[in-house]
Amino acid sequence: MIGNSYLEVLYEYEDMDTSLNQLLEYIKFEDKYFIESIFDEPVYLDACDSEELFFLTVSSAIMDYFFQIKGLDIPEWIRDERLAFDTPYYYSKRLNDIKKVKLQFSNPAPFRRRNVYFELEGLQRV
Repeated sequence: MIGNSYLEVLYEYEDMDTSLNQLLEYIKFEDKYFIESIFDEPVYLDACDSEELFFLTVSSAIMDYFFQIKGLDIPEWIRDERLAFDTPYYYSKRLNDIKKVKLQFSNPAPFRRRNVYFELEGLQRV
């Protein structure tokens, strides 16, 4: 059980691409209610199963990165050490080994610390 109502709804989407696109929309338009919920509605990491933790790890990397860019505070739960993968996770599945290595060096710290790698051009909508 994630706890936060916005993140619960995003997690429930059948497709992770759609879920992350909606997350980016909330961040892009600095949706007041979404941002307030990130601080005010607790996220229960202890109660999350592995699939929920997977979703939260990817989502927290995006939120951490863009909240920093937008000068927003970052709640402690987003930087919880449990929200990191043991092995690299590449969001794009069409990467060759050279591109994967480049992403490990070129992705900003919020992604590297969680072992989550995106092609940043795909996130440029924000």
